[in-house]
Amino acid sequence: MDIKNELIEVCRYFGIKGEPVEFEVMRDGHINTTYVVIFNEEGKIKKYLVQGINTHVFKNPARLMDNIVGVTTFLREKIKENGGNPDRETLSFIPAKNGKYYHYRQEKCWRIYRYIDDSYTINIIKNPGVFENAGRSFGLFQKNLSGYPMESLYEIIENFHNTPKRLENLKNSIDADVMGRVAEVQDEIDFVFARLKDTKRVLRLYRDGLIPLRVTHNDTKLNNILFDKTTNESICVIDLDTIMPGFSLYDFGDAIRFGANTAAEDERDLDKVQLSIPLFESFTKGFLSACATALTRAEVDNLAFSAKLMTLECGIRFLTDYIDGDVYFKTAYSDHNLVRAKNQFKLVYEMEKHMDEMNAIVKKIYSECI
Repeated sequence: MDIKNELIEVCRYFGIKGEPVEFEVMRDGHINTTYVVIFNEEGKIKKYLVQGINTHVFKNPARLMDNIVGVTTFLREKIKENGGNPDRETLSFIPAKNGKYYHYRQEKCWRIYRYIDDSYTINIIKNPGVFENAGRSFGLFQKNLSGYPMESLYEIIENFHNTPKRLENLKNSIDADVMGRVAEVQDEIDFVFARLKDTKRVLRLYRDGLIPLRVTHNDTKLNNILFDKTTNESICVIDLDTIMPGFSLYDFGDAIRFGANTAAEDERDLDKVQLSIPLFESFTKGFLSACATALTRAEVDNLAFSAKLMTLECGIRFLTDYIDGDVYFKTAYSDHNLVRAKNQFKLVYEMEKHMDEMNAIVKKIYSECI
């Protein structure tokens, strides 16, 4: 069966009626396979996103969808309370005929959600205002979910942002040295272990009762925000597969790691790798304008540090994969992961130089928001 007919059959199982008009592949995603499928339903054109779930990454679709549907259902009620439009401001998933939100067909697992029309995504930050909008969306996401029952969430990918565990993995890889690469990366290894205390800080804050577990997105890249085509305002947080219990610091820090680097993640010329203070300030302003009152003081006090931690963790993951022989991340050339690791460690160094300034920015914006 060709893909078009397969998509139609999947849609029928999810109760979608009418005549199929068109379908296209969306090429932005790196994990799941996504199609836009358009139907004519009694004279009305309706669009759906039909997605094949990557079960090699997400091994338990039932738990995955329990997390997502639970969170989006909760968000819909919050959005309604705030006078918003839940059909545009969060994702809407469609149940299959058996009531489940996923469906296995010929060893493939599918789900469907409604297409949010008149919206777009951005991959490159062209001005600080865009990053501020993204910060506001992720901040509102945190605020709206601050009362979500954490006990109902599953850990979809174990130890995803557990920095001490990532460090343990690095140690094991160094000891094994399966590719004989350890000797050439001793400077990078020394860089990591000089910051051993940093890797334990967030978990220590949690153990001391200073920061709570929250619903975290865990993939706060700019292209996981939908923007309205008319207003250009951010409207919806998407790509919810890594929704898990975690810390707000993870989401803030990873957004800065990705968005405030002046160079691409795999830029070889490290002189180009700098921290953009204007972009850091913009995202912080948007983030805290939405959720300052929902955060503990310890969370606020560690926002700037979280950017350093998430960058260090990402560098550790790249370095570990390089030592292991590039078995996890896709690479385009032989030392791609090493280039990525050096890039992240340079950004950590830049953040350390600007940490006092970053903390001052957070403090000033926070005081204006409460």
